[in-house]
This record gives sequence, C-alpha cells and structure tokens, in this order.
Amino acid sequence: MPGMAGANTRLARHRERHGAQRAGWLRAAVLGANDGLVSTSSLVVGVAASGASGGAILTAGLAGLTAGALSMAAGEYVSVSAQADVEQADQALERAELAASPAAEFDELVGIYEQRGLPRPLARQVATALSERDPLAAHMRDELGHNELNQARPLQASAASASSFAVGALVPFLGMAAPAGRARLVLIVAATMVGLAVAGALAARTAGTPLLRPTLRVVLGGCAAMAVTALVGVLTHTAVG
Repeated sequence: MPGMAGANTRLARHRERHGAQRAGWLRAAVLGANDGLVSTSSLVVGVAASGASGGAILTAGLAGLTAGALSMAAGEYVSVSAQADVEQADQALERAELAASPAAEFDELVGIYEQRGLPRPLARQVATALSERDPLAAHMRDELGHNELNQARPLQASAASASSFAVGALVPFLGMAAPAGRARLVLIVAATMVGLAVAGALAARTAGTPLLRPTLRVVLGGCAAMAVTALVGVLTHTAVG
C-alpha cells in the first residue's frame, strides 16, 4: 500500500541514536580506561618522584596495570552479576504473582498506565493488548523498569572494563621514553593528561553529550590524583633518604 510504503520510508530515514543501548558496556569501558590512566599514572608518578630507578618505575607500572585490570574484571563481574541476580529474582517473583493473582496484576498494570497520563479506557486497552502478548514482559518493563537495553551482562561488562583499563594504563608508559629525572616525570604527566583528555572526549562523544565539561572533569581529576601521589613520593624519598 502507498501509505504503508511511505511510512516505512520515513521510519527508515528517521534513525535515532540514543545512548541507553550503550549504557552498560560504555559505563564499564569509560570507568576502566579512566581508572587505568589515573591509577597507573599516579603509581608511576609517585614512584618516580621518590627518586627510584627506571627499572623500579617500570616494574611498579606493570604490576599496577596487571593488578588493576584483573581487579576491574573481577569487581565488574561480581557487581553486575549481583544486578543480574536481582533481575532474575524480580522476574521469578513477578511470574509467581501473575500465576496467583492475574486479575490484580492486570489492574496494577492499568493503574501504571493511568499514572502516566492515559485515560482509563485507553489504559485498559493498552494493558489488555500487552498482557495478551506477554504479561511478564509488560510488568518487568513498565512496573519494574527492566528491559533489554539495560539488562545486566556480567561478562560483557567485565571484559570491557578489564580491556579498557589495560589500554588506559599503557599511556603513562610513553613517558618512560624520556631520560631519567625530571624530564621523565614531566613526560609521564604530559602523556597522561593527553590520554585523559582523549578518554574524556571519546566518552562524551559516544554518549552524545558536549565535550568540554566531561573532558575537563576527567583531566582535572587525574591531575589531582597525580599531584597527591607525587607528594607522597617526595615525602617518602625525603623520609627514607
């Protein structure tokens, strides 16, 4: 039909790109990259500021990269698995309630749509249509807020977090190319700041938000962390020396 064809054409042209469908892995990847940059650079800067040798700095950085990536992977898997357990428990409870009191659950669904602004007759029509198709999915989505876009995926989140941490943690090692001393410390900080700026800008762009504020937030936070650990390194060197 001409009308149907026109509607399909308009729908094909009208493609929306929302960030919700990327929220799970994007959050883990951004957190991992930022943590890899900040924690590893801070560790390397602190050790370098203490006057340690290049071998000690490299060893500390590699140990921080390895431990951090594994920690991020395990922590993300555990936390997202807990979220998945909650979703499964909610689903089991809702399934039992639908089996025990289908009429009451239907009325609850109608009430939800009324609260969202639909007139009661239309709310009943919508609840009826969705309940005939998949009542459990309707309640999970509209009563509890669970849907395919924000579903917990532990393995995906764990892999994204660990790999992005490792990538971010490699950036401070670029500063090791400089000669020993102040030049090396300055290059490590400079490379990290560039990496932080790139990470913040990429995260903002992927999420569809303006670049400036997220980028500044990441860079300033990382610089503050490096400054504190550098001070600790200097104090340690003074105390030990």
